[in-house]
Amino acid sequence: MTGREENPTGDGELLLVGVGFMGRPYVAAAKRLGLRVRAVEAHDWAHMIEHLVDEVVPSQGKYGALDELWAETVHAAVEARRPTGIFGFTESHVLGAALAQDRAGLPGPSFQAAVISRNKALQRGRFRTHGIGQPEFLLTDDVAAPAAAEWAGTRLPVVLKPLSSAGSDGVELAPDAAAFAAAAARRASERPILVEQAVEGPEYSWEALVRDGEVWFANVTAKTTTGAPHFVELEHRAAAPLPPADAERVAALGRAVLDAIGMRTGIVHLEFRLTSEGPAVMEVAVRTPGDYIMELCSLTYGIDWFEMVVRLAVGAELPAPPEGPVRHAASLFVVSDPGEVVALDGLDEVRAHPAVVDAAFRVSVGDTVGRTSSSLQRTAYAVLAADSAEELEEAIAFTRRTLSIKTVPAATEE
Repeated sequence: MTGREENPTGDGELLLVGVGFMGRPYVAAAKRLGLRVRAVEAHDWAHMIEHLVDEVVPSQGKYGALDELWAETVHAAVEARRPTGIFGFTESHVLGAALAQDRAGLPGPSFQAAVISRNKALQRGRFRTHGIGQPEFLLTDDVAAPAAAEWAGTRLPVVLKPLSSAGSDGVELAPDAAAFAAAAARRASERPILVEQAVEGPEYSWEALVRDGEVWFANVTAKTTTGAPHFVELEHRAAAPLPPADAERVAALGRAVLDAIGMRTGIVHLEFRLTSEGPAVMEVAVRTPGDYIMELCSLTYGIDWFEMVVRLAVGAELPAPPEGPVRHAASLFVVSDPGEVVALDGLDEVRAHPAVVDAAFRVSVGDTVGRTSSSLQRTAYAVLAADSAEELEEAIAFTRRTLSIKTVPAATEE
């Protein structure tokens, strides 16, 4: 899609930390660039990617937990053979990859940026020092203590969240004192915990490809969520149109965050709300954004964002940045009523729509669906692209009407 030279990296190797399903486009991009791909992958996933990569290094690490196990395996892999570049796919891979990048002198976000990205409390403290807009917050190791209730009582509504998570997991709104007391009692053993004053305003994310601390290209994605209490994400639209003044504020926010966390090279995913007082940061990550946002950016701008990240990781040249959007793209997700899944309908019709790039159910008949409190519990998805905003919105509406997941109360709920 970019009209570049063949095999611009020469002989080299990408050490890809974590692949799963969503990281497979990185493998394809690396192969196009003539790179050998060695993958560090969880033991129970290793056999699923053996046919895709040149070598698999099994890890005791699990997705979403124990960064330290991933880091141990990555360190051993790099000591065994130094790669040309290293990239950590998602949250639990970031620290291990950054440690190895730092030791080997390879491009990466910086160990400082990786550590800060994995800890929301470190972000809050750093952003406050740098004067970056964000909610008021309290870090506590006893959310059930009277002091926490007193702090929250003067700032309601507030949001409770763990220090390290993704996909809205553990994020909970307490709209009043009674709800805060109930949440605090339920989460009293969770130590530490972050309590933030809830801020109002539409939600967005800022995705940036960064080299040596400078933004090569950036995108703003508009977000729709379920709202309170868990804010599970339902839709994303890339290249979100913003008034010029807001666009300038968001660009300035992005640059300030990069400086505050010490970002060097890689991908950045910054979530924020546009409040009446300006943008307020929710959190920042130096890993692949979820919910097919990379695919949306690739469709929207006519370049492969996965390939750009690989190029950054191995120090390869980048093409000229795109001049702007060439299409309109979105992803959507379905949240179903809790219960047992008894019927799935409409997928063939959705896949046949000309604007639908990909779509699938995430549950099967007979599965039990719980009440949705994180993105892992969503039951279907679709990725869409169209030549106009109007065509895109029609396709989104069609997909929501057509994808049907019928549930009945599960036996345990009767």
